[in-house]
Amino acid sequence: MNKLLYIVIILFLFGNQKVLAQQIGDAIKAKDSVKVNEIDPLRPAKAAFYSAILPGLGQAYNKKYWKIPLVYGAIASSLYFYITNNNKYHSYRDAYNRRLAGFTDDEYRYLDDSRLIAAQRFYQRNRDLSLLVCIGFYVLNIVDANVDAHLTQFNVSDKLSLKPDVYLNQFDYKPNLGLTFNYKF
Repeated sequence: MNKLLYIVIILFLFGNQKVLAQQIGDAIKAKDSVKVNEIDPLRPAKAAFYSAILPGLGQAYNKKYWKIPLVYGAIASSLYFYITNNNKYHSYRDAYNRRLAGFTDDEYRYLDDSRLIAAQRFYQRNRDLSLLVCIGFYVLNIVDANVDAHLTQFNVSDKLSLKPDVYLNQFDYKPNLGLTFNYKF
C-alpha cells in the first residue's frame, strides 16, 4: 500500500509539474503579447533637456532621426545669414568711420555718408533678425522634442475615429460637409 501511495504521489507531482510549467509559460507569453505601453512622465523632460544641450539630440532620443538634418539645416542657415550680415555691417561701419577720420580710399567710394549709414542700419537690422530666427529655431527644436515625446505616449486606438463625409441635403439636394466622430466601446 505504501508503494502504491508513493507512486501516485510521484506521478501526481511530475504530472502537475508539466501542467504547471505549461501554465507558467502561457502566462509569460500572454504578459509579453499584451505588453502595455508604460507612461514615463519624465520622457518629455528628458527629450527637451537633450535638445537643449545639443540640438537634434532630443529628436534622436525620440527615434525621429529624419528630423535631425532639418534642425541642423535651419539653425545653420540662420547662422550663415547672421555671419554674412554681421560682416557686411562691420564693413560699412568701418568705411563710415574711416570717412569720419578723413580717409576717402575705402571700397565704397561711390556711396555718400547717408548711404553708408543706411547700409549699416539695413545690415544691422538683418543681422539682429537672423539672430532672432536662429534662437527661434533652437527653441523650436526643444519644443518639437518635448511635444514629440508627449505624443509617442499618447494612446491611439482603432476604437476612436474622426471621418469627414459629404452628404446631400434632403431639402435642396446640395452637398453638405459633415464630420462624424465614432467611438467604439
